[in-house]
Amino acid sequence: MKNSYHHFALLLLSLTVMTSLQAQALHLPQNTNLHCQTGRRLNVTDIDITWNAPGVKGREGKIWGTPVAYYGYDVLGYGSEVKSPWRAGADESTVISFSTDVMINGKKLAAGKYGFFIALYPDSCVLIFNKNTEGWGSYFYRSDLDVLHVVTVQQKNQPQLVERLTYNFYNQTEKSVEIALEWERWKIPFTVEVDAMNNTLEYIRTQMSGALGFDPPSLEQAALWCSSNNVNLDQALQWINAATDPQLGGSSTFRALSTKAAILQKQGKGAEADAIMEKALENGSVTEIHGYGRQLLGQKKNKEAFAVFEKNYKKYQGAWPTNAGMMRGYSALGDTKSALKHAKMAVEQAPDAQNKDFLQRCVEKLEQGKTID
Repeated sequence: MKNSYHHFALLLLSLTVMTSLQAQALHLPQNTNLHCQTGRRLNVTDIDITWNAPGVKGREGKIWGTPVAYYGYDVLGYGSEVKSPWRAGADESTVISFSTDVMINGKKLAAGKYGFFIALYPDSCVLIFNKNTEGWGSYFYRSDLDVLHVVTVQQKNQPQLVERLTYNFYNQTEKSVEIALEWERWKIPFTVEVDAMNNTLEYIRTQMSGALGFDPPSLEQAALWCSSNNVNLDQALQWINAATDPQLGGSSTFRALSTKAAILQKQGKGAEADAIMEKALENGSVTEIHGYGRQLLGQKKNKEAFAVFEKNYKKYQGAWPTNAGMMRGYSALGDTKSALKHAKMAVEQAPDAQNKDFLQRCVEKLEQGKTID
C-alpha cells in the first residue's frame, strides 16, 4: 500500500513537471515573418500600424494573384469556412489605429483601432477596415464587422524590389499623409486626411482641462493659438484672463497682454482692446514693440504703425532697431526724405551683415524717391 502511494506520488510529480515544461516551451528567434510597427503624427493625430512582414524569398513574379496574396476573397481552410480578403501582411491581423477621426481617400473613418485587410485585384484594391483586431489574419474574417471599404489603385512594376512587406509614409502636409503598402514590385497607396483645425482645438481643450489649465504660460499659448486662428474666442479670453491674473500666478507681459488685446479686437471690443494694448506697449521690449509695428504695417494700418514705431524710438532713445522702424513708418506714410534720414542711421547700427545689406538697399531706394515695400 505504501509502495502504491509512492508510485502515484511520483507519477503526479512527473505529470506536473511535464505540464510546467510545456507551459514554458522554448521560444527560439524566428527567421520567417518579421513583427513590425511604424507610426506617424499628423498634426495632433497619431497613426500606428502593426503587421508581420513576409519576405519575397525568391518568389518575384509569384506573389500577387497567387495563394501568397490572392485576388478577391478566398476560403482559407484550417477551420475557416468563409471567403476572406488578404490580411495585408502575414500571421496575425495587420492593425492600424487613428487617435482622431480621419478621412481615408475622402471617406470618413472614426477614431479607433482596426483590423486592416485588402481585397486584391489585378488593377485595383479594396481597403477594408474591420472592428476585429485580434484575429489570426483573415481566417475567421467577419464582414459584418467591416466599418469602411475604400477602393484604391495600386502602382505596379516599381523599379526597386522590396524584399520585406512594409508600410511607408509619403507626401506629408499639415492636413494629410500618404500611406503605402510596399512589397515585391507593388505599391498600394492611400491618403489619410485630418481636420487639422478642429483636431488641434480639441487637443488644446483637453490639455487645458488638466494640469496645464493652471499653468499661465500654457494658458497664454492656448489663447494665442485661438486668436491667431480666429476660433474659440470666448474661451480663449477666459484662458488669457487667467494667464494674466496675478492672483493665479499670471503676469502682464507684452505677449500676454497683446494676445488679450487681439482677442478683444476680434470680439468687436475695440476701446477695451486699445486700452490693453497700451499697457502691453508699456511693458514691451524694443524688439517686441518693433515687431508689433511691423504687424500693423502688414495690416495696412500705416498711421497706427507709425505711432508705434515713434513710441519705440522715444522710449528706447534711438537704439537698434528703432531707426529701422522709423524708416519703415515714414516710408509707409510716403515721407521718403525722413525715412532716408533714419535709414542711414539704421545702417550704422545694423548688428550683422544681412541687416546692413538690406538697409543699404533701402537707402539706395529712398534716395531715388521710392518707398520701401
